[in-house]
Parts: sequence; C-alpha cells; structure tokens
Amino acid sequence: MTKTSGNRKKSKCVKYTKWGYIFLIPFFLTYTIFSFIPLVTTIYNSFFENYMLGLQQIGPRFVGLDNYKAIISNGDMVAYAKNTIIMWLMGFIPQIIVSLLLAAWFTDIRLRLKAAGFFKTVIYLPNLIMASAFAMLFYSIFSDQGPVNQILMNAGIIEQPIRFLSNVWTTRGLVALMNFMMWFGNTTILLMAGMMGIDTALFEAAQVDGAKPFQTFTKITLPLLKPILMYVLITSMIGGIQMFDVPQILTDGSGAPNNTSMTLIMYLNKHLYSKNYGMAGALSVILFIVTGILSLAVYKSLAAQRKA
Repeated sequence: MTKTSGNRKKSKCVKYTKWGYIFLIPFFLTYTIFSFIPLVTTIYNSFFENYMLGLQQIGPRFVGLDNYKAIISNGDMVAYAKNTIIMWLMGFIPQIIVSLLLAAWFTDIRLRLKAAGFFKTVIYLPNLIMASAFAMLFYSIFSDQGPVNQILMNAGIIEQPIRFLSNVWTTRGLVALMNFMMWFGNTTILLMAGMMGIDTALFEAAQVDGAKPFQTFTKITLPLLKPILMYVLITSMIGGIQMFDVPQILTDGSGAPNNTSMTLIMYLNKHLYSKNYGMAGALSVILFIVTGILSLAVYKSLAAQRKA
C-alpha cells in the first residue's frame, strides 16, 4: 500500500514537472532564433573573406584566421579600445559614487525624507530617454552656436565660442556625462534595493557601539553590497564595451577629433557599413571573448574578496 501511494506521488511530480519544461519552450525558441543562430552565423562568417569592392562582390572565400590576424595586428583596434575604456571610466566612476550617496541617503530611516518617491522617479527618468535623442540634445546645446556658448558669451566669461566637439577631452567628457546622466538613476535603484535588504539590526548595533555614519557605511553597508556592486560593475563594463549610439550621433560617426572618440562598436559598424562581413564577424567574436574574460575576471576577484 505504501509503495503504491509512493508511485502515485512520483508520477504526479513527473506530470507537474513536464509543464515547467513546456513553459520554458518559448524562451529557448526565442533565444535560439534571435541569439544562438546569429552567434553561430557570425562565428562562421568570421572565417571568410566577404566584402564589396565598388560594385564587385569579393568572396565569400575561406581564409581561416586571417581576419583575426589582420584585426589584432592593426593598431587601430588598440587605440579604439583605449578610447572606449577612457570614456567608460569617465562616466562610471562618478556614476557609482553619486549612486552610492543617493542610495544611502534615500534608505536612511533617520532622515525621514519627504517626497522620496518623487525624487526617485525624477532621477530615473533620464534612463527612459532614448540615447539618440539625448545625444542630439547635447549636440545642439554644446554646438559652436549653441545655448551654452551663447550664455557664456553674453555673461562676458568668454569672447569666442568654445568648440566643445573639436577638443579631445571635452568631446570625451560630453560622452561620459551623457552616459552618467542616463544610467546613474538605474544604478541608484539597484543599490537601494541592496541596502534595503540589509538587516536594520546591524545598523542599530553599530549605532549603540558608537560607530559614526561613515564607519557604518564602510564597515557594514559596502561589504554587504558586494553582490549588487559586482552585478553593477559587470553590466556597466559590458555596456561600456558596447558603447555606440551616443558617440556615433554626437560625432556624426567620425569619432572626431582625430578618432579620439571612436569606440570599438563604431569601428565594427564601419566594417558593416562597408559590407566587409568577414572582418566585422571576426571583430564581433573578439569583442565577445574579451567581454566574457573581463566579466569572469571581475566576478572571480569580487567573489574571492567576499569569501575572504
């Protein structure tokens, strides 16, 4: 009798379990069609010479690793990788600092902030604006005859317009500023969620022991936020490597001045625009591998620190 009831329970579990797999089918179908097949196709095309020379189609002709060798031996990729890292860091460092301060401020029970929901909505709103629209707005504001130059000249601060988009560091700074403004709200919400998950008894105990707010933040909040910080760092780094729309629109795809704001994805887009699919595929695979290695390295290092 016991064996029979056990078999019935087991059979019921199996029947219920199969529905879980059935509900997963749409996800796997979507992933296969829109992610896996394009990934395999890109890797396949990276081993072929396939481009347009005027109106003449060259290839597809199998060339093995020649596309990879050409990209790695080309110094342009290193320069564009440097540009990408610099502009990402210029935006990410202030982003994480400001987000940590805002998250600590909004989650501090002692402050009892009024209209906190309104302020959270306001700081998140830039994240909802399309990057292309944001870039066009900045392009208009900081152009040679834009409002910023007009205000500075009318105030007597400058005599000639500042050419923001003709200077290396002002152009990079504008790209970093836009990325900061678009993403600091999202980062703040994530960090707030992490801080609200920390047991308040720890803060109360620290307060009883006479710990100052800065000590509480560095000794309790930050260590317990490492999983969220790990997620923010990895996702932000992946987004930084994929930086494209803002500098593309701001510099009209030229990476001006002198390719100092040209990113890796803008470099990839050049190959796609010229229909050099083999080189574009090889560059995509290299970026995929680099992103995976960097993400794994960051995850391992932060996980090791957490265990320690």
